[in-house]
Amino acid sequence: MTLRSGRGAIPRGVWVLGIVSLCMDLSSELVHALLPLYMATVLGASTFVIGVIEGIAEATALIVKLFSGVVSDAFRKRKPLVLLGYGLGALSKFVFPLAPTLGWIVAARFSDRIGKGIRGAPRDALIADITPPAIRGRSFGLRQALDTVGGIGGPVLALAAMAYFASDFAAAFWVAVVPALLCVVLIVVGVEEPARHDRDGPAKPPWRIADAKVLPAAFWFVVAIAVVLTLARFSEAFLVLRAQNVGLPVAAAPWVMVIMSVVYAAVSYPAGAAADHGHGPRLLGGGLAALLAADLVLAQSRDATGVLAGAALWGLHMGLTQGLLAALVAGAAPADFRGTAFGVFNFACGIALLVASALAGWLWDAYGPAFTFYAGAGFTALAAVGLALRRRDVAALGKR
Repeated sequence: MTLRSGRGAIPRGVWVLGIVSLCMDLSSELVHALLPLYMATVLGASTFVIGVIEGIAEATALIVKLFSGVVSDAFRKRKPLVLLGYGLGALSKFVFPLAPTLGWIVAARFSDRIGKGIRGAPRDALIADITPPAIRGRSFGLRQALDTVGGIGGPVLALAAMAYFASDFAAAFWVAVVPALLCVVLIVVGVEEPARHDRDGPAKPPWRIADAKVLPAAFWFVVAIAVVLTLARFSEAFLVLRAQNVGLPVAAAPWVMVIMSVVYAAVSYPAGAAADHGHGPRLLGGGLAALLAADLVLAQSRDATGVLAGAALWGLHMGLTQGLLAALVAGAAPADFRGTAFGVFNFACGIALLVASALAGWLWDAYGPAFTFYAGAGFTALAAVGLALRRRDVAALGKR
């Protein structure tokens, strides 16, 4: 299976990994669309607690990517870690419908995100390994688009399951088990690692802090951009909570995730193609503008229409920036250190996401939801100023 372009065909392995991402996102986003409401309405968790849980869970996934990326470089093997990560994610899905307390939910959520962390950096490094440089933006854009199609289907399945099972959260969570198990099967039978000239040589020694000098300045600038963007953003759980806050029924609140994911999926591949043609700086600028608009709309929303519009703008921001940043990391890092590079990149973003989500939850409880999104808009404006001051560096990224 290939996708033709003027610069070549996207490899079969990228398609398979994209479909695997679609299936796991289908499973995870079904849970994610319902979990904040379940913790708030059934288990009685406060918004601050939900923010801390979501922040730590998502940050855990990104932090674990550091170590999985290093291991994949050291042993020159990507697929075993990818399989382990998806397998752990699949097993965690059995816990959500059986969990009797908030503690079990937290344990399952962390296990799911640890699995995501284990598979993330090796998967992205594997995509970079099997993709020609000229179509790298398209390949990451395609993977992101397929991943986000799962992000659309997950909330849709959540809506359908809640309707069919009369708002029974546990029954809805059982639906998430099937696509998660399918991921494991697809990896076993459909993913192959490319041959590497150094595969028969000795394994590399464990990564040391001093090895960071191997990663060039351009890579660290990409990391800085990603951290700033992550600080200006927080967990998407707050979109679901905002929908309920303005009066959307619990069973209908996942519609915000559907709208966000539709836009995200629609934009990701065209944005990747634009990045291949040197439009990275414009994509970053557009992504910042979209995030600023999303925060302002969500802060001022008084009904479901406003929240859905804000979610669409949020999805536009994600589509313009996420695949682009992955492609920039792949282009800036040496081939033998790609796993490490993606690990460092995600580690930095994980710390930023933890801080942003905990702060968002505290602001929500202390000053209200509108203030939370106004604060996000303020951070986004600061990020835009910072990038404007480094416009020469941003322009140089477009030439890589």
